[in-house]
Amino acid sequence: MQQGVTGNLTPYVTSSFQEHSLTATTSVMSSLLGGLVKLPLAKLLDVVGKPRGFAVCVVFLTVGLIMMAACRNVETYAAAQAFYWVGYNGHAYIMGIFIADSSALRNRALMLAYASSPYIITMWLAGPIANSVLATIGYNWGFGIFAIVTPIITLPLFFLLMQNYYSANKGGHILEPAGGRQSVVSYLSMLDVVGLILVIAGFVLILLPLNMYAMQAEGWEPPKIIIMIIVGGLLLVVFALWERFVASFHFMPWELLIDPGTGALSIVLFVSYHIWNSYFSSFLQGCGSCVGSIVVGVAIWYTGRFKWLAVYFGVPVAILGVGLMIQFRQPDAYIGHIIMCQICIACAGGTLVICEQMAAMAVVEQQHIAAVLAVDGMFSSVGGAIGSTVAAVVWQGVFPVKLKEYLPAANQQDFDSIYGSLTVQKSFPVGSEARNAINRAYDDAHKNLLIVATAVLALWIPATVAWKNVKLKTVQQT
Repeated sequence: MQQGVTGNLTPYVTSSFQEHSLTATTSVMSSLLGGLVKLPLAKLLDVVGKPRGFAVCVVFLTVGLIMMAACRNVETYAAAQAFYWVGYNGHAYIMGIFIADSSALRNRALMLAYASSPYIITMWLAGPIANSVLATIGYNWGFGIFAIVTPIITLPLFFLLMQNYYSANKGGHILEPAGGRQSVVSYLSMLDVVGLILVIAGFVLILLPLNMYAMQAEGWEPPKIIIMIIVGGLLLVVFALWERFVASFHFMPWELLIDPGTGALSIVLFVSYHIWNSYFSSFLQGCGSCVGSIVVGVAIWYTGRFKWLAVYFGVPVAILGVGLMIQFRQPDAYIGHIIMCQICIACAGGTLVICEQMAAMAVVEQQHIAAVLAVDGMFSSVGGAIGSTVAAVVWQGVFPVKLKEYLPAANQQDFDSIYGSLTVQKSFPVGSEARNAINRAYDDAHKNLLIVATAVLALWIPATVAWKNVKLKTVQQT
């Protein structure tokens, strides 16, 4: 519920600062942090335990919501998003580990799908609640309410985790870290903080300039844009050298990246999704993905196989759904066609996400599950950041140009306010010249986004074919 409502509020937050075009940009840093933090978090959980790690994640999530409620500019909101997604992704990661540790491999797809089933109900409520918040108390209090509710709602789960932790500790099932207490430097080395800083800084310095170039009067001409991209690339090279020759504890388990099912190819799915969906949201997709994933979970439990679902259903239907949106995502299109496309994308997306996670977990031993989920989450978030960047570049390069071209002469002097604010755009009556011009500009921008997304999604054909066709019924993970 909280994620659905706050996600619907995001465009209005950036619009309130006359920066609606930065909707995708604000998610770049947060996507990177939220995904990359999972690897050091996996090591941190070995030191402090899952309950305390869960509590830390809830604190980050709550701080992010508080910052969103209090923000007065888009920079603060972007920082709040970073806190929020570190906490949210960390919380989801811990729950994923809990499910993996407490279920057999054959049942795991169904358990993962069941864990997402509340979205089937909450996605129908998120939109109306967000509209009600915007029409009454405003988005600031929308975030504020969840900043109060979230810690309260998560307390029972925290106490349950603590109870299980202490029971396991008394039974001798939890091993204390060797060597007793260690220095702060030792902990920082174990978490590979240097590697984390290098990889985050490298990706940010590459992706953010691509998002922000449209805000520069000279576009790509300022030297700082090129310098940031070059420095970012060099930092990624330094990161690779650090991990190979210097780091005592590696940031990522490189051996897990060799197998095509351990997460690297999940980049493709999330790049494609974030390209077309950054400026087009639909509750149908979230609801349909959850329903579809439950059906997929049952199918995997019954057949003991997952690869065939992705190869023969997930990938073709996803490409079909996004591809058809190129034609049907138009101002005068029949809404039923868009709903059909969303249902196709939702069912295919639910299938691919579950199958991709199973492909990653099915090829490793039980003790490597936490690392595999961390690597998978990292690549998913990096893919999301890349997709959001591509979306921002295409949007900022197409939408303002087409809007300027289509706006009637009487509204040209209001171009900046129209371009920067979703609220201003919606203030024009449906059917007016200005509203029709805005709709046409949206259509042109979305068409470009969908073409790019469809091309990227086609890379999933060889990606899924490369998976191992594991028979889950015969695999016993220990």
